[in-house]
Parts: sequence; C-alpha cells; structure tokens
Amino acid sequence: MSNSLLAVALLTLTSSTAFAQNAAAAKALASKSACLACHAVDKKLVGPAYQDVAAKHKGQSDALEKVAARIKSGGSGLYGPVPMPPQAQLKDDELKLLAGWILAGAPDQ
Repeated sequence: MSNSLLAVALLTLTSSTAFAQNAAAAKALASKSACLACHAVDKKLVGPAYQDVAAKHKGQSDALEKVAARIKSGGSGLYGPVPMPPQAQLKDDELKLLAGWILAGAPDQ
C-alpha cells in the first residue's frame, strides 16, 4: 500500500471515530438540555424533526452559524408558532456541536 493510500485510510478511520464520539456527545448534550423533549430525529413533535432542519439548511454556507444562533436565542415562526426556549447557557462550542449534529441529520453514530 502506498504512503498516500495509507494516510487516506488512517484519516478516514480517525475521522469516523471522531465523528462518532462527537455524535454521541451531541446527543447527550441534546438530552441534557431537554432538546429531545420537543424534537425527534425523523418526525415532528412539538418542534421540527432534526432531519427537516437539516434539509431546510442544506447547501447554505452559513447554516452552522444560523442554527447555532437559533438554538441560543430560541424563537418562533420559522417552523410554526410554538416558541423554542433559548439555550443561552450553552457555550459557543456546545452550540456548534449541537448545530453540526442537527445539520448532519442527528445521527446516532
């Protein structure tokens, strides 16, 4: 195996492992922050399904920042009249972790 092929294989393996760890951390944070009381991965509960949020923002270069800001400030009107409470207590890295996870469709791993 060439060095470049080996490097690509190692990068893929470590990236997959890191993503799985981040997905688990994001899901735990969503649970701890009560996000899962109103949101589900693939169906609307009180708020939109995470997969619907991902689809709405697909291809937007500023999607991560938009979703993170929306989580932090809360609000209503984007998906209906029911307000989402703000999560202002979350740190910027936690907001980005949640937003990235949501934009990826909220995978388990």
